[in-house]
Amino acid sequence: ILVVEDSKTLRETLHDGLSKLGYGVDALADGAEGLDYALVKEYDVIVLDLMLPGKDGLSVLRELRAAGKKTHVLILSAKDQVEDRVRGLHLGADDYMIKPFSFDELCARIGTLIRRRMTSRTR
Repeated sequence: ILVVEDSKTLRETLHDGLSKLGYGVDALADGAEGLDYALVKEYDVIVLDLMLPGKDGLSVLRELRAAGKKTHVLILSAKDQVEDRVRGLHLGADDYMIKPFSFDELCARIGTLIRRRMTSRTR
């Protein structure tokens, strides 16, 4: 799992929590660096904040999709307006969660995205 989140506390919490569940996790604070990782490495899921330094999350998502990357992307953002969610989904996100959020729900959604990815690989 790639986590791209600029809040150090949240980034570390997600890294530690997901790692304890057995996931391999790369956690980055910068959108441009996150895009570089996502283009080079293969991830099952990318958890992507929208308001990032270097390159905002929507630009990261747009460039990932333009490069043909089909990695599942779950946007995790404080931007809670319907227009924000719709825009993210239209640009290619697979899911969108609003901060603050439940870690258990985030894990359930990540699990769902990973199952979808595994199912599409076996077809």
